[in-house]
Amino acid sequence: MTTRALAEFVAGLRFEDLPPEVVAMACDVVLDAVGCAVSAWVEDPSKAAVARGIAALYPAAGPGAAVIGAGLSAQPAFAALANGILVNAADNDDTHKVALLHVGSVVVPAALAMAEARGLSGRDLILSVVAGYEVAARVGMSVMPTHYRFWHSTATNGTFGAAATAAKAMGLDADGVQRALGLAGTQAAGLNTFFESGDMTKSLHPGKAALNGVLSAQLADLGCTSPPGILEHPKGYLAAFSLAPKPEALTAGLGTHWEILSNGFKYFPSILASHSPIQATLELVRKHRPDPARIVAITNETYTTVTTHFSAKAAETVMAARVSVPYCIAVAAVDGVLGQAQFAPARLHDPLVRQVLARTECVAAPDLDPLYPRNFPARVTIRMADGTHFTETVLLPKGDPGNPMTPAEVAEKFHANCAGMLPRERAEALLGAIRGLAGAGEVGGLATLLRGAG
Repeated sequence: MTTRALAEFVAGLRFEDLPPEVVAMACDVVLDAVGCAVSAWVEDPSKAAVARGIAALYPAAGPGAAVIGAGLSAQPAFAALANGILVNAADNDDTHKVALLHVGSVVVPAALAMAEARGLSGRDLILSVVAGYEVAARVGMSVMPTHYRFWHSTATNGTFGAAATAAKAMGLDADGVQRALGLAGTQAAGLNTFFESGDMTKSLHPGKAALNGVLSAQLADLGCTSPPGILEHPKGYLAAFSLAPKPEALTAGLGTHWEILSNGFKYFPSILASHSPIQATLELVRKHRPDPARIVAITNETYTTVTTHFSAKAAETVMAARVSVPYCIAVAAVDGVLGQAQFAPARLHDPLVRQVLARTECVAAPDLDPLYPRNFPARVTIRMADGTHFTETVLLPKGDPGNPMTPAEVAEKFHANCAGMLPRERAEALLGAIRGLAGAGEVGGLATLLRGAG
């Protein structure tokens, strides 16, 4: 059975099985997720307040886990919930592009919570992260792209990854992992309704997936049973959540082809679909210096999913702006840069930004559509009042596995995320602890750093 194959993989995975590049990537996905969580205390205080409130509502009665930056511990499942919200708060978290899944915002919170609560080593933490990445990405690829019509992949497919992470951290055998996956599948949920409103469910989803994954492993450890073939059953997950399931994606290259290496880090704090058009727009601004007031039209020719999911123009909230490709293009055209400042509430309603936004459209291009999801293509054309126009095409944005950020750039992003909260020396200590996980003993020292990272 397919579910059984994943369970056996997770239960049997050893640190010695991991190539050095997989270990290095696992450390960097932890680093990136932690940096994103720290930045939430500055970039989205309302979500940070929710995370602090979760820690207060569900304090640790026994071995607990840190809520990043809150100075508090919570029950492990609820620490995972709070940290999942924090990691995703500014939409700056990593993405597996084929699964279209923010794996780090689900798997890393579950791994950190269980590693601290159970006194695990750095190697154990890395192992649980890798197990979760492999399962989450493969489940995502098996149901995409039709899954994305209604379902938020991070919320749904991520639940399986969090369950695998927690089950590995708990040392469950293959039977236990299989039960945990079954329990995860029956709890998986999360709708894409937030794309227009930009509400908090976008960030609740990874937190809830992390919580459900931890709970699934804990219940499995208690002997709770579940459907043994939750993925492949005729009434199971693949049949229910996809119009064109690909069960072969679940196990193809399992243990030899590492999906964590297909993970990408975000270069801009916005929906990944915006990154290629942002880069194209910024390049046009660099080359031609167009006067934003004289722009009469911007057209982003791209793949169909952008037009069906990420093209709302209301952008009334910060998150709505982050997931609006037209807004990201418009503000990049006006400002010539795209960073956290471009999502400040006052910037959303700047008259010139709004004028250019009203003139920005996303259209599906028949020649570019087939390139997705291996590429995230965008062909941006800016038309001026005097009739001139400029065009730039980007297929792979910076941070994609095909156009990767260097380890130094990942570290630079981490420091930028921490700059509003931590002195440089404290951020360096946190970076060193995370990149040194392979040689670390019990992760309590890291947990202490995380607890005080706000």
